[in-house]
Amino acid sequence: MAIRTITHSREILSVILGGGAGSRLYPLTSSRSKPAVPIAGKYRLVDIPISNCLNNGIGRMFVLTQFNSASLNRHIKNTYHFSAFSKAFVDILAAEQTPDNPTWYQGTADAVRQGLRHIEPFESDYILILSGDQLYQMDFAEMLDNHKALGADISVATIPVAEREAPEFGILKSKDGLIASFIEKPKKDVLGDWVSDTGDDMRAAGRNYLASMGIYIFNRNLLFDMLKTEFKDATDFGKEIIPQSIAKYKVASYQYSGYWTDIGNIYSFFEANLDLTKDVPDFNMFDNDRTIYTRSRMLPPSKVSGTTLEKTLIAEGCIINASRIEHSVVGIRSRIGSGTTVVSTYLMGSDSYETIAELAADKEKGVPAMGIGDRCYIKNAIIDKNVRIGNDVRINGGSHLENTDHPLYTVKDGIVVVKKGAVLPNGYVI
Repeated sequence: MAIRTITHSREILSVILGGGAGSRLYPLTSSRSKPAVPIAGKYRLVDIPISNCLNNGIGRMFVLTQFNSASLNRHIKNTYHFSAFSKAFVDILAAEQTPDNPTWYQGTADAVRQGLRHIEPFESDYILILSGDQLYQMDFAEMLDNHKALGADISVATIPVAEREAPEFGILKSKDGLIASFIEKPKKDVLGDWVSDTGDDMRAAGRNYLASMGIYIFNRNLLFDMLKTEFKDATDFGKEIIPQSIAKYKVASYQYSGYWTDIGNIYSFFEANLDLTKDVPDFNMFDNDRTIYTRSRMLPPSKVSGTTLEKTLIAEGCIINASRIEHSVVGIRSRIGSGTTVVSTYLMGSDSYETIAELAADKEKGVPAMGIGDRCYIKNAIIDKNVRIGNDVRINGGSHLENTDHPLYTVKDGIVVVKKGAVLPNGYVI
């Protein structure tokens, strides 16, 4: 079904939250902000909310960030160019100390509050607040229609979840489309009181609890009043403003039943990427009406020689001579040597190619070339950008490995994350 775009481009404005330090995604966030983390071999996480907005006719967006924002700024500057005759924009609002506010962002609500002086000059009836670290495809126009139909002051996008997941979210109950009660991260022993009628299909799948997705629509004037006066000391939407608004305002629940995942840690990031290799993935990158926009790099086609490929995504500009690649995502400009096997791995690729002269200099110095060498075996791993892996290297991630942080790699939940720019010499074993 085609997406219906929002009719009036000035009706709604979007604010995308860049997240905090992203410590649960370390080491991927050691030198970049969470929204700048590469996903699916060629995109950045921030491309997901921005693309959702553009596909819905929302062309005015602010991205709020404060940690490691240089690569995110560069990506947005190089990607989102609009016609001189368009009012569309994607602007970065980096945390800034001012004479009247010397602090950094203290939470989601505080981040928006500090950005108000930049947001206020832009006319709108509604403010859409999104997270920069989620993977989904949503019709915001439909959510806005629901908001208007219920005469809501605030709308919260919700998704049915199972009992196992419920303690990780804010759980709510609704009546006639409006949220009646809310609990943040409930203990399992009280979950029985929070079962909702999520519909026959969701109930059959055991998804009986309505969880907040951290996606909100606010009536503009109400949001500004809340942040400036009523909740002037509140720092977070999910923990403070939303729960405290339920008794006083009309807070609507917009139930979303499609694919959505919160990429908050290494395991969820790893699973979300490898799930894209399914025959019919839950997140559809091949939808004509839901384009995922990103930087146009003008890379050559990928070249594959003598490789058996099974359930693998390969981005542009790769040179692959591997023996076998299975259940993996291969990012831009990846180079993989002959005789190498890659299984259940996300290779992020490289930012540039090495020249013939540079390759010769690498060989003379005994330094591995950019990419992965010959006769390697790599399984259950994330290989960050610009990594050099020599010949006969063995990386075998899994539950047998303890969590650890090494100068060259980190192990979390059995997943080996080789750090950006790391050099693994010939014969190295993890």
